[in-house]
Amino acid sequence: MDNNTKNNSIGIINYGAGNIFSLTAALDRLQIPYEMVNTESDLKKHSHIIIPGVGHAGAAMQKLQQTGLVQAIKALTKPVLGICVGMQLLTAHSEEGDADLLHIVPIKTRLFDKTLGIKVPHMGWNNVNFTNNPLFNHVKPHAQFYFVHSYFIEYNPIFDIASVTYGNRFSAAIQKDNFFGVQFHPEKSGEAGEQLLKNFSMM
Repeated sequence: MDNNTKNNSIGIINYGAGNIFSLTAALDRLQIPYEMVNTESDLKKHSHIIIPGVGHAGAAMQKLQQTGLVQAIKALTKPVLGICVGMQLLTAHSEEGDADLLHIVPIKTRLFDKTLGIKVPHMGWNNVNFTNNPLFNHVKPHAQFYFVHSYFIEYNPIFDIASVTYGNRFSAAIQKDNFFGVQFHPEKSGEAGEQLLKNFSMM
């Protein structure tokens, strides 16, 4: 570990596309230290990185590109967690705005199909079926997490570590190497969500 890296501290990518308050409030409750990341040198200070995000994936990607951090994020070898739109940014492409994203995980973000008789956006609590992954240590089986999204990550068993059925089966959480993503909002998901954030901070 770099001598300038703080043990078990989280750097939150500050690119103007995340609901920072809810996330930082959860980290405060858990007494997990964090700081905002604005520059490449800030990335090096922390043992863990979170990419938050709400709203439009294409617009979020444009904002992330404006920070100049894209290549540095893709090169990270420390644990990285994308939340909601932050998870979608890890994928290759989004139908929202026909946007190319980070291409870290070679899967796509797609729009829910209303013809399946579902309401869009998918909003509220839903049961999550997760695999035996450290991100879900000590989380009760079939725990519920809170979702708010109109676009979903296509299910791919290679990268899927948790899934939900809403109209069709989609990935609620993914992993590729040190990059993790969750479509739900752990910071709004009560005890299960706080356990997940704690698990991530201890990786």
